[in-house]
Amino acid sequence: MKNKFYAYIQNLQDKITAELERVDGQATFRQDIWERPEGGGGRTRVIENGAVFEKGGVNISAVHGSLPQAMQAYFKVGDVDFFACGLSLVIHPKNPMVPTVHANWRYFEMYDKEGNIVDQWFGGGQDLTPYYLFEEDAKHFHQTCKSACDKHNPDFYSKFKKQCDAYFWNAHRNEARGLGGLFFDYCKASEDFTLDNWYDFVTEVGNSFLEAYVPIVEKRKDLEYTSENRNWQEIRRGRYVEFNLVHDKGTLFGLKTNGRIESILMSLPPHVQWVYDHHPEAGSEEEKLIKILQNPIDWI
Repeated sequence: MKNKFYAYIQNLQDKITAELERVDGQATFRQDIWERPEGGGGRTRVIENGAVFEKGGVNISAVHGSLPQAMQAYFKVGDVDFFACGLSLVIHPKNPMVPTVHANWRYFEMYDKEGNIVDQWFGGGQDLTPYYLFEEDAKHFHQTCKSACDKHNPDFYSKFKKQCDAYFWNAHRNEARGLGGLFFDYCKASEDFTLDNWYDFVTEVGNSFLEAYVPIVEKRKDLEYTSENRNWQEIRRGRYVEFNLVHDKGTLFGLKTNGRIESILMSLPPHVQWVYDHHPEAGSEEEKLIKILQNPIDWI
């Protein structure tokens, strides 16, 4: 399974980066091949200062070795070995009318010291973080997520949408990071759903990503915007950074397993603002977004 899924994310990285380069029309992805001293490595691809994308990363990795003690405590296991592979992407567009997007699809195995698999699961998801609310964009993104889920289980979209709303929640701000999407983790084999079934589901979601995001980018990328719109985008990006550094489990896992720092922190945007006690003007489009983020809603 690990070889099958790693081959899948290698191909998916190629497909996504090629399409995003086409949409940008100017910038291309810089590639770094890196190795982890304890075992494994990855292929990082970053785009910067494009016509459409100010900064973005589409990274794959496959790392293995002895599970660090901090992660043993986190997973409540003893001295075990692990393998983890996945694709993680974050795209920060230049135009504030285009939303930031994040996605991740991953697979994890744990082994005893004899090399026997003692646990294995899939995880992942994709979510949208706009700076200005276009309801039709939110509906399109969520409908694409639901269509992918419905092919495998009619209950998946509702379940994983709720998990996404709960996970991407900036508790210290009492607001959502964005408009959500899907989030699933610890997807393990059961009598009803085999590991192959989970592979089929996760790859279905992965294959839906470009359909979910690219039409939104192409619809909004040429809209006019002001310096005030840009300031708001940078203030909201600050909330994005706060979530990734304070709450995100993927960041924690990367740091605790001696991951590559440049790859882990590629999710951070290049221009961000923290304005003291900032509140948008009453009745503004900015306030409209904040109200939505304080009470996640059903888009379908």
